Amino acid sequence: MLGLCFVLIMVALDQTVIGTALPTVVAELNGFDLYAWAGTSYLLTSVITVPVFGKLGDEHGRKPFVLAAIVVFTLASMLCGTAQSMLELVLARALQGIGGGMLVATSFASVPDLFPEARERLRWQILFSSAFGLANAVGPSLGGYLTEYWGWRWVFFVNLPVGLASLGFVWRYLPRIRHTNRPPSRMDWFGALLIGVALGCLQLFVEWLPQHKPGLLLAALGAVAVSACALLIWWERRCDNPVVPLDMFTHPVLRRLFSLSVMMGFCMFAVMYYAPLLFQGGFGLSADSAGLLVTPLAVSITVGSIINGRIVTRLHSPNVMLYIGVICFWIAAAFMTQTSHAMPHALTALIMALAGLGLGLLLPNLTLIAQATTPRTQLGVATAMLQSMRMIGSMIGTALVGSLISHLYASRIDASLAENHVNAWATWLQDPQVLVNHERAQEFITQPNLAGHQAIEFLGVARQALVDAIHGSEWFIAACMVLAFWLVHRMPAVNIHRLGEHPTVVD
Repeated sequence: MLGLCFVLIMVALDQTVIGTALPTVVAELNGFDLYAWAGTSYLLTSVITVPVFGKLGDEHGRKPFVLAAIVVFTLASMLCGTAQSMLELVLARALQGIGGGMLVATSFASVPDLFPEARERLRWQILFSSAFGLANAVGPSLGGYLTEYWGWRWVFFVNLPVGLASLGFVWRYLPRIRHTNRPPSRMDWFGALLIGVALGCLQLFVEWLPQHKPGLLLAALGAVAVSACALLIWWERRCDNPVVPLDMFTHPVLRRLFSLSVMMGFCMFAVMYYAPLLFQGGFGLSADSAGLLVTPLAVSITVGSIINGRIVTRLHSPNVMLYIGVICFWIAAAFMTQTSHAMPHALTALIMALAGLGLGLLLPNLTLIAQATTPRTQLGVATAMLQSMRMIGSMIGTALVGSLISHLYASRIDASLAENHVNAWATWLQDPQVLVNHERAQEFITQPNLAGHQAIEFLGVARQALVDAIHGSEWFIAACMVLAFWLVHRMPAVNIHRLGEHPTVVD
C-alpha cells in the first residue's frame, strides 16, 4: 500500500503542479495556441489506455502493468522536463498520459484486490485518499515555488525520485492477484483501437471547431468519430471479451455514476487549469503567489476525503455525501465568477477551499459505489471506466472551456481596440501570452510609436478582458453543476459494505 500511495502521489503531483507552471511554460516556449493541448494531450492518451489496462489487469493481474506504468510515466516526465518547444512538451505529455492511464487503471483497483472485506477496505481507502490529497495539497505551491526559483522544468523532474521509490516498493511487495483460475481471455484490441479513433477525432473536433479550421476537415473528423463510436457499439455487442462491457451502461447505478464522473471531470479540470491563468494573467500575480491561492483547493480535497472516510463507514449509503459535495463545488464555482484583483487573497483562498472540499466529499464515493456495485471479476474494468469517464469529461472540459475563454478574450480585445481605433496592436494583445511573459510585455511597452502610458493602459484592458473571459467560463461551470445535482438526485441508494468473493493470489 505504501508503494501504491507513492504511485498516486506521482500522478496527483503531475496533475496539480503543471497547472500552476503552464502560464510560465507557455511564455518561455512561445506556444499559447497549444496551451490547452498541454493538458488535453495527457488526458486523451490516458482516457484511451485506462479501459484497456483495466481489462488487462482483470485478466492477468495488475502488478506487471503497475510496474510498466511507473517506468513509462517516469521516463515521460524526464522528456517533459527536457522539451525545447511546446510541440515537444505536448508529445511528451501524451506519452506521460499513457503511463498515467495505466496507473489509474491498475492502482485504484488494487485496493479491493488486497482488502476484500468491506470495513477494512474502506479504512485503507482513507489512506489512499490522504496520499492523493497530500500530493494535491503541496502540488500547486510546489509548482509555483519550483517555477519561480528553480525553473519550470523541475516541475517535471520532481516526479523522478517519487517514481523510483514507487517502483522499488511495488516490485518488492505488491502480489499479483487474479480473480479466476481460468486462463486469460484474448484481449479485444480492435475495440481498443475504435476507442482511440473515436476519442481522438472527438478531441480534435472540439479543439479545432472554434479555431475556424476548414469545414470539410471538421466534418470529416465528426463523421469518423460518430462512425467509430457506432462501430464500437456494434463490435462490443458481438465480442466474446469486450474491452468495454456495454451492460455497464445499462446498469441503473453505474450509468449514473459514469455520467456524474464525466460532469465532475469536466468542471474540476476547467477550474484547476484556468484558475492559475486567472491569477497570473488576469491579476498579474507571480507563479508562486498563484500557487498559494490554488493550494487551498488541493488541501481541502485531502480534508474532504478524510472527513468522508470517517463518516461514510457509518452510513448505509453515501448518497448524502454526494449531495453535500456537489453543493459545495457549485457554490465555489458561482463565487469564482466574482473574484477580482481587489478581493482579499484570504477570501479567494476560501472559495478555492470550498471547491476542494466538495471534490473530497464527492469523488471517493463514486469509486466506493462502483466497487460495491460491480462483480469482482469486473472490478478493474468498472473502476477504470469510472476514471475514464472522468478523464473524458476533463478532456472535453479543458478543451471547451479553453476555446470559450479564447473566443471571449479575443472578442473583447477586438471590441476595445476598435473603440479606441488602434487595431494595429491586435497582433500583440490578442495573444494572452503578453500578460504572462514579462519580456514580451516589455517589448510591447517599448514600441517606438506607442507612448508608455498607452501601453500600460492597453495591457490593463487586456488583463480585464482575460478576467471577464474566465469569469464567463465559471458561469458555464456553475450551470453544469446544476445538472450534476440532478444526476445525484437520480442516483439509487447503494450499500457500499458489500463486495464479492475473495481473490486468488498468484504470487
